[in-house]
Amino acid sequence: MIPIIGLEIHVQLNTKSKMFCSCPNVDDGAPPNSAICPICTGQPGALPALNQKALEKGVLTGLALGCRIPDKSAFDRKNYFYPDLPKGYQISQFALPVALDGHVEIEIPEQALPDRSLIRIGITRAHLEEDAAKNFHAPEGIDGKPATLVDYNRASTPLIEIVTEPDIRSAIEAKIFLQELRGIMRAIKVSGAEMEKGQMRCDVNISMMPIDENGYPTSSVLNPRTEIKNLNSFKAVERAINYEIQRQTALYEANTPPIEATRGWDDSQGKTLEQRTKESAADYRYFPEPDLPPQDLIEIRESMQRHLPELPAQTRKRLTNEWGLAQGAAEYITNNTGWLEYTEQVMSELGGWMQSTDNTQKSSSDLIGEKKSKIAKLLGGWLTTKLVGLLAERQKTIKEVNITPENFAEFINLLDQGTINSANGQKLLQLMHDSGKDPSDLMETHNLSQNVNQDDLAEIVKRNIDANPEQAEQIKSGKLPLIKWFVGVIMRETEGRADPMQAETEIRKQLDV
Repeated sequence: MIPIIGLEIHVQLNTKSKMFCSCPNVDDGAPPNSAICPICTGQPGALPALNQKALEKGVLTGLALGCRIPDKSAFDRKNYFYPDLPKGYQISQFALPVALDGHVEIEIPEQALPDRSLIRIGITRAHLEEDAAKNFHAPEGIDGKPATLVDYNRASTPLIEIVTEPDIRSAIEAKIFLQELRGIMRAIKVSGAEMEKGQMRCDVNISMMPIDENGYPTSSVLNPRTEIKNLNSFKAVERAINYEIQRQTALYEANTPPIEATRGWDDSQGKTLEQRTKESAADYRYFPEPDLPPQDLIEIRESMQRHLPELPAQTRKRLTNEWGLAQGAAEYITNNTGWLEYTEQVMSELGGWMQSTDNTQKSSSDLIGEKKSKIAKLLGGWLTTKLVGLLAERQKTIKEVNITPENFAEFINLLDQGTINSANGQKLLQLMHDSGKDPSDLMETHNLSQNVNQDDLAEIVKRNIDANPEQAEQIKSGKLPLIKWFVGVIMRETEGRADPMQAETEIRKQLDV
């Protein structure tokens, strides 16, 4: 059997005010019930007024997902009763959503899924709606008994719900799709899309389909599906799907097929728990919202189309094809907030430097001649490994980095020219961040430059070979990995100022290996 998976994702839009009132759209840190009014708390006679910015962000989201934007859109009432829904209904969209029939392409690492490297995930629809309030289950209320407290700050904050086609076949696909979606939301600046902060929440629908020995479905009828809720991280999504695949498979093997139900993910137990039998759409008694007229989307669609920025897939392609960065580096830079802006500034500085040192005067985006691959490799590696690690140690984000793009570009130049080696480069990088100073000045002040000339290096190598005859003989007899040991000895003696590649070359030369 194979899993058939579809996702429903709620993304919180970063408007200044709520969806249908002028209350501020606050985060979870605000005092409880400090951003409420008669409209978002459902008081009798209070009428909603649509937030135009939320509508524009909804259309922009649809365009970024490759969706068809209809000429008109309308809101509906979705009726159900729960303490976090003060009106007794939610204003959502049913018949006329803002976006339909889109798709997102994702790339899966070949080692994860060799047969499904490039996957197209269909987007059924994207629609706007208001969020519910937030319940807090307290062990003791004012009467000393367990109680549920409700914070209505979140009530009526703007959401866009994105519904995928059941095109996903594994947990890793779902995880990568959500990461790509987060990147798209950030690129178009409609949401921070931080799952851990509740800015992006995911429900998973999953069922199992029987297949024959050739991998083809044996029936066109979908089996009962399970909806998994309470997924607030990429890891939770991945773990919940893997668990549910195993659970449903075991039920089928025991001839007790699963029933259609809603289950919650319990991260501490690492399993899904049944919550209720699944409701159908008819249970919500949708009908048109009488207090909000239909919305004309033609002008908004044209305006948002003009403002659609570069999307993550396009950015990765530019980073790899035009700049020559490795795929892994491009993905990290694209997927993590602030790194793209910083990298682009560094690249601009490097491009200017290479223009000034190359007589062909090519454009900076071409990364001048043969230096292209070397500079790209240096930049990608030092950005996404060494600088990432340094910032993690200092508990800083890239927006708080104390190294200007100009200084980082100069640092990469020093590495490229061989003025400093990798070992001392790490020391210099730390000094740059801690002081905010120019790398060339710091290199001279702390004697970090790679300044052992060839004659001195040859003498140092000879002295160490004479001092370690046993290791030298072992290398001559074929134990070549010991060369690295000799390089380490030389690097320590020179306090990192020798070029390790030149040192290895000299060792091989003197030992004739």
